[in-house]
Amino acid sequence: MAGQEKKARTAQGVVVSNGMQDSIVVLTARFVKHAKYKKFIRKSTKVMAHDAENTCGVGDTVTIEECKPISKNKSWTLVSIDSKAKI
Repeated sequence: MAGQEKKARTAQGVVVSNGMQDSIVVLTARFVKHAKYKKFIRKSTKVMAHDAENTCGVGDTVTIEECKPISKNKSWTLVSIDSKAKI
Protein backbone atom coordinates (compact mmCIF):
# COMPACT_ATOMS: atom_id res chain seq x y z
CA MET A 1 0.00 0.00 0.00
CA ALA A 2 3.02 2.25 -0.23
CA GLY A 3 2.53 5.14 -2.62
CA GLN A 4 -1.26 5.14 -2.43
CA GLU A 5 -2.96 8.19 -1.01
CA LYS A 6 -6.44 8.15 0.45
CA LYS A 7 -8.76 10.74 -1.03
CA ALA A 8 -10.73 12.76 1.48
CA ARG A 9 -14.52 12.55 1.42
CA THR A 10 -16.27 15.45 -0.22
CA ALA A 11 -19.88 16.58 0.06
CA GLN A 12 -22.12 19.24 -1.41
CA GLY A 13 -24.64 21.21 0.58
CA VAL A 14 -26.30 24.52 1.34
CA VAL A 15 -25.01 27.00 3.92
CA VAL A 16 -27.63 27.52 6.64
CA SER A 17 -25.58 29.65 9.06
CA ASN A 18 -22.50 31.84 8.85
CA GLY A 19 -22.79 33.79 12.09
CA MET A 20 -19.55 32.48 13.55
CA GLN A 21 -16.04 33.66 12.80
CA ASP A 22 -14.23 31.29 10.36
CA SER A 23 -17.08 28.72 10.53
CA ILE A 24 -20.18 27.83 8.55
CA VAL A 25 -22.95 25.27 9.04
CA VAL A 26 -23.70 23.22 5.91
CA LEU A 27 -26.85 21.13 5.36
CA THR A 28 -26.14 18.05 3.22
CA ALA A 29 -29.04 15.98 1.89
CA ARG A 30 -29.11 12.43 0.51
CA PHE A 31 -31.69 9.90 -0.68
CA VAL A 32 -31.85 6.54 1.10
CA LYS A 33 -34.03 3.60 0.13
CA HIS A 34 -36.17 2.24 2.96
CA ALA A 35 -35.29 -1.40 3.67
CA LYS A 36 -38.85 -2.68 4.08
CA TYR A 37 -41.03 -0.38 2.01
CA LYS A 38 -38.54 0.32 -0.81
CA LYS A 39 -39.47 4.01 -0.86
CA PHE A 40 -36.79 6.66 -1.19
CA ILE A 41 -36.51 8.92 1.85
CA ARG A 42 -34.68 12.24 2.03
CA LYS A 43 -32.29 12.45 4.97
CA SER A 44 -30.16 15.45 5.90
CA THR A 45 -27.19 16.18 8.11
CA LYS A 46 -25.83 19.49 9.38
CA VAL A 47 -22.04 19.73 9.71
CA MET A 48 -19.74 22.57 10.69
CA ALA A 49 -17.02 23.53 8.22
CA HIS A 50 -14.00 25.84 8.33
CA ASP A 51 -14.29 28.96 6.15
CA ALA A 52 -11.00 30.82 6.63
CA GLU A 53 -11.88 33.92 4.58
CA ASN A 54 -15.55 34.24 5.69
CA THR A 55 -16.67 34.31 2.04
CA CYS A 56 -19.84 32.20 2.29
CA GLY A 57 -23.32 33.58 2.76
CA VAL A 58 -26.54 31.90 3.83
CA GLY A 59 -28.08 30.02 0.89
CA ASP A 60 -24.83 29.43 -1.01
CA THR A 61 -24.22 25.97 -2.47
CA VAL A 62 -20.76 24.79 -1.43
CA THR A 63 -18.42 21.82 -1.65
CA ILE A 64 -16.73 20.73 1.57
CA GLU A 65 -13.97 18.22 2.26
CA GLU A 66 -13.24 16.12 5.33
CA CYS A 67 -10.04 16.96 7.22
CA LYS A 68 -8.42 16.39 10.57
CA PRO A 69 -10.41 17.84 13.51
CA ILE A 70 -10.00 21.61 13.82
CA SER A 71 -12.13 21.94 16.94
CA LYS A 72 -14.66 19.89 18.90
CA ASN A 73 -17.33 20.10 16.18
CA LYS A 74 -15.36 21.03 13.03
CA SER A 75 -13.75 18.37 10.88
CA TRP A 76 -14.64 19.70 7.41
CA THR A 77 -13.14 22.53 5.35
CA LEU A 78 -14.57 24.64 2.54
CA VAL A 79 -13.26 23.67 -0.91
CA SER A 80 -15.30 25.88 -3.23
CA ILE A 81 -18.46 27.93 -3.56
CA ASP A 82 -20.46 26.38 -6.38
CA SER A 83 -23.20 29.01 -6.60
CA LYS A 84 -24.05 32.14 -4.67
CA ALA A 85 -27.51 32.75 -3.20
CA LYS A 86 -29.86 35.02 -5.15
CA ILE A 87 -30.51 37.43 -2.31
